[in-house]
Amino acid sequence: MKPERRLVLAATVMATFMAAVESTIVATAMPTIVAELGDFHLFSWVFAAYLLTQAVSVPVYGRLSDLYGRKRVFFAGASLFLAGSTLCGFAHDMLSLIVWRALQGLGAGAVQPIAYMIIADIYTPAERARIQGYLSAIFGVAALVGPSLGALLVELAWWPVVFWINIPIGATAIAMLAVFFREQPRPRRHQIDYLGSILLMAGSGLLMMAVVQAHSLSRLVLAACLALGSAALAVLVWHERRVAEPILPMGLWRNRVLALSCLGSFTIGAVMISVSAFLPTYVQGVMGRSASSAGIALGAMSVSWAVASIAAGRIMIRTSYRVTAVFGSIALIIGGIGFVTMVPGSGTGWAASCALIVGIGLGFCNTTNLVSAQAASGASGRGSATSSTMFMRIAGQSTAAAVCGAIVNSSLHFLSHREDVIDPLMNPAVRHSLPAAEVAELVYALSTALNHVFITLAILGIVALALGLALPSRLGARDIIVDRRAS
Repeated sequence: MKPERRLVLAATVMATFMAAVESTIVATAMPTIVAELGDFHLFSWVFAAYLLTQAVSVPVYGRLSDLYGRKRVFFAGASLFLAGSTLCGFAHDMLSLIVWRALQGLGAGAVQPIAYMIIADIYTPAERARIQGYLSAIFGVAALVGPSLGALLVELAWWPVVFWINIPIGATAIAMLAVFFREQPRPRRHQIDYLGSILLMAGSGLLMMAVVQAHSLSRLVLAACLALGSAALAVLVWHERRVAEPILPMGLWRNRVLALSCLGSFTIGAVMISVSAFLPTYVQGVMGRSASSAGIALGAMSVSWAVASIAAGRIMIRTSYRVTAVFGSIALIIGGIGFVTMVPGSGTGWAASCALIVGIGLGFCNTTNLVSAQAASGASGRGSATSSTMFMRIAGQSTAAAVCGAIVNSSLHFLSHREDVIDPLMNPAVRHSLPAAEVAELVYALSTALNHVFITLAILGIVALALGLALPSRLGARDIIVDRRAS
């Protein structure tokens, strides 16, 4: 019934907002969290653990929902997410925070995809386009609100509130779906690739451990992580070629456009986390500005991303995927160069301007990757293509979080004799109590280390440009219109 459908829609909107706001709200709060918990060398794991478990669990939850119904699986995933959120607020050190973030990611893998599936179940195809537009708008709102809200909460309240704010939103969404969403599950036969999920998580996790903690691990442990991680991923490739419903369909790599779109999504995810995770650290730790200033700088990227996504869709209809991908990639390169040339005295305006340019690039490239993948897969494979690009974007985020964390840790290890370069800079009281010469030394070490991350970001922009140029020159959004008419 329509009144109940509206309430179900409201519940899915709340769930989508809760999942979408998580990355940006935590990113702005992380410098403050590091100042209290210490152990900056584990910083990137707070993001990588969440994103890795989320990426691996997304396809598993989708198939479980076909077997056992949307409600049960959503309740299970959302409950895990809220449990992880609660425990994150009680974390007493970085290691415990990483563990609870991994639990939170396991739940997040169900929240957003199942919310989309519920909408598809209760609305007709003609209505669905309008409703999906609402859900897409929620991502824009979350990206805009998240940085400012995270900064506001850590300045006016306490950093655990950044995680606990999810609890009333998630609990309300669960209660509304329990009361108003009525479904009659029709189980579909599936072979869930549990082994593939375990191999992917183990292989990726061990390799990330080797990369991020290389400077602190013994040679034996480092070699073991590299060998076991590589072996797990090799077995994964062998296994995925033989399983009926693989977590990573190997067939998509035979389609040139789909493969380029997935690689582009991976690259875009890497760029996004490079800015989201490390720009607030630069603004607060290097420039000595407040969490609010970091939120403003990061929010500029969110605003331009949303606007650029709309513009990309319109330009794509009149031109081609290659044109919009190349334009977006050039913006990424320009923004990356702007970050590379940034110095401690540049100010928040410079950081925000560079983030704004990168956001334009992300909006153009992300829209191009998604739409071109859907066009290349045909009407019957659009769901698989969409989930594959989403998976690759999250995988890019988790990989880049680990790699960039390793770059910062290694750089700080060589640039400073102190183990706690970050902690004094993040705590205003401690920072002001240090001699000016010592602060300058710490700022130099941190700014140089983060500059290496921004160089990586610019290189990723060049990779995105190469992938965009590899797209067919005459393929554009009009192919989707033709395909829709044909279907």
